[in-house]
Amino acid sequence: MVNIFSVAFYNLENLFDSEHNKFTLDKDFTPDGVFQWDQDRYHHKIQNLSKVISNIGLKQSKLPPVFLGVCEVENKICLEDLINTEKLKTFDYDFVHYDSPDERGIDVACLYQKKYFELIYSDTYTLLLTDNDNNRDYTRDILLISGKLFNEQVYIIINHWPSRNNGIKTSDDKRIKAAKLVREIVTDIYNENENPYIIIMGDFNDNPTNKSIKNHLMNPDFYNPMLDLEEKKKGSVLYHGKWYMFDQIIMNKALLDSGSSKFNFKSAEIFDASFIKQKTGKRKGRPKRTFIGKYHQGGFSDHFPVLAYFHKRF
Repeated sequence: MVNIFSVAFYNLENLFDSEHNKFTLDKDFTPDGVFQWDQDRYHHKIQNLSKVISNIGLKQSKLPPVFLGVCEVENKICLEDLINTEKLKTFDYDFVHYDSPDERGIDVACLYQKKYFELIYSDTYTLLLTDNDNNRDYTRDILLISGKLFNEQVYIIINHWPSRNNGIKTSDDKRIKAAKLVREIVTDIYNENENPYIIIMGDFNDNPTNKSIKNHLMNPDFYNPMLDLEEKKKGSVLYHGKWYMFDQIIMNKALLDSGSSKFNFKSAEIFDASFIKQKTGKRKGRPKRTFIGKYHQGGFSDHFPVLAYFHKRF
């Protein structure tokens, strides 16, 4: 009997296979590329990620996440290899993945345990952006999943918004456009279903208090538990010595209603187990990533996963 379960999100940090795709900028992650990304390094990464995923949520649940959104994954091959690892295959995960127009070929996707989640449909939404020269700026699609979670229909929107590479001020508009696109998706959901359960998750490259989230994504019907974590100076990723709460799980308030909902939100947290942290040195406490510069340290990701626990009431 499953009484408490989790849903989660994890930025997998450059989960590329070792084969070159001529349609994307992935040469760095090939055997002859900058990172000398061969089959050994790839499989080591897959095993590491499977160890993380298999441990997410076990603090309060008997299972790893029944639903896991991910980003920075290159293709279906990577996801197939991941769900077929020894640590994950026992949970009978399946996945949804679409190739997006991102120049590097990194996409959003999801894993779900077929025993608890039944996929109804999925769709992608393309974020149309332009650069300063009015040329197309290709980025990740937004993924919408609809399915039955413990026989209750839910809608889950998975995101990986444009980065801050050129500075927060110059890139703000891109993430605001992403937020507006998500709001359009949410509006469509409400037109389809008057009382839906909606979860929005992803790496937003913004904090809960940044204007893309606070002013353009959130509305009175939504609740962001990651705001409390940000206020406590916690974060899922560390940059220049500062923690950022970029990875978030947001939900509509129907999932807070313990009276009518068949499952309701219990708590949210960052999964920062000691085995995925740097143990020593100036990076102590940070996520142990795959590379430091060009040095392969064989870690996990530069992000911690985030998760939300729900209580099943039936």
